[in-house]
Amino acid sequence: MEMNSLLLILILFSSLVPGILILLLHERQVFMRSFLNLLGAVVKVGLVAWVFAGYYSGEEYVFIFGLAPDLTFALQVDHLGLLFAALSAVLWLVTTIYAIGYLEGGKHLRRFFAFFSLCVTASTGIALSGNVVTFFVFYEFLTLSTYPLVVHRGDDIAVEAGRTYLWYTIGGGTVLFLGVVGLFVVAGPVYFGQTEIIANLVAENELQLTILFFIMLTGLAVKAAIFPFHGWLPIAMVAPAPVSALLHAVAVVKAGAFGIVRLVYDVYGIDTSEQMNLLTPLAVFAAFTIIYGSLKALFQDDFKKVLAYSTISQLSYIALGVAITGVLSTTGAVVHLVHQGIMKITMFFAAGNVAETYGYKKISQLNGIGRRMPLTMGAFTIAAFGMIGLPPIAGFVSKWYLGLGAIEAESYWVVLVLLASSAMNAAYFLPIVYRAWFCEEGHEMVHRRRPGRFETPALLLIPVVLTGLFSLAAGVFAASANSPLSIAREIAERLYLYLP
Repeated sequence: MEMNSLLLILILFSSLVPGILILLLHERQVFMRSFLNLLGAVVKVGLVAWVFAGYYSGEEYVFIFGLAPDLTFALQVDHLGLLFAALSAVLWLVTTIYAIGYLEGGKHLRRFFAFFSLCVTASTGIALSGNVVTFFVFYEFLTLSTYPLVVHRGDDIAVEAGRTYLWYTIGGGTVLFLGVVGLFVVAGPVYFGQTEIIANLVAENELQLTILFFIMLTGLAVKAAIFPFHGWLPIAMVAPAPVSALLHAVAVVKAGAFGIVRLVYDVYGIDTSEQMNLLTPLAVFAAFTIIYGSLKALFQDDFKKVLAYSTISQLSYIALGVAITGVLSTTGAVVHLVHQGIMKITMFFAAGNVAETYGYKKISQLNGIGRRMPLTMGAFTIAAFGMIGLPPIAGFVSKWYLGLGAIEAESYWVVLVLLASSAMNAAYFLPIVYRAWFCEEGHEMVHRRRPGRFETPALLLIPVVLTGLFSLAAGVFAASANSPLSIAREIAERLYLYLP
């Protein structure tokens, strides 16, 4: 096996092996469990960085293993997959640090951290998948590995939420499976980037390919939480904060959005999708979800549910950008894969810190919390301003390119959707910021967990500060080489200008 192929396997094994080893540990082997998690996370970041540097130096990374005639397990690196893999690796490392601090002294941590590692293995596998079949395998592996995380607390509410989660995600996976099998029957093996396969079949199989597109889109829309398949997401907020952060920033919802990007750009292709009029329904449902999610968030008092409905809204920016063809809108959609992740994970870290330190889970309890937790709420404020779309934070960059893309495509109604969404973002995030910084404390501040030298334990504080700074840096340094924006722009130009 060539070294470049071996690196792809090692990236997967860097989280798969620690996950399996942790399952073999005793519950009380706390140090070894933490060591394996951190070692795997650091190694994964290092391996992804190695591949990142090699790929941009002209190296090719492909691994193909034949399972049966015309059926292969395929891994590959391209610009889009590498961007998602880098996001998964970096945020997994940060979330691992946070989870070790957050769950300290809890129960069933061996099981939690084992499946935590397996979850990231699935996310990385989705990023590196080279064909539709491999993508589906990792996509379903993600469902199975995240279920134990959702039900981790083990009470009746968590079990019921897990049941709902499984109904939605397994149902969506079943629908996606039907689409993948149907596509295999009609088109044979479909590798990402080989859009000419579908293009050459449209003349004789347009009806079948149209039906299969919407079948697969429906399966992906469940994890992407596009209306009306979003119902599992607010319910799954019973999971611990590290799980919520991972689900919203890297894993489940992001896998669905990434799958939609792959389906349009790398399976059917932009030209074929436009020719077959496949993108208008996607644009309509995405736009409706953006407004719906924002409206629902306006009427929530539960801190994490506000963030959940915000995710439902913000994630559909990606689908909307995909549905509006053009270099600028594609740039906005792809870069929002990253920007939404780093901003939303910051928010969930902040919500978790407040809940763990003071026991506050409702917005109405947050009066004056910013003065008690300035670093935590400072990071939250940066992320909130970014979600609203204020410069120079990451979210502004995403919305700017999506707006320019809408104007470029003469889809002016999309600009109105973005403006309405930003106004509602402000309407539900600014009151939180105002309460935190400007209102007098309305509740007795009783520590649920002693913070030590800082406002909250260091393992909880460091991750939220880092991701808050990432959210700011991604906007301030957006024009830099190898920034998320520059990579997204290169992906868009290759799609539309047919660069090699």
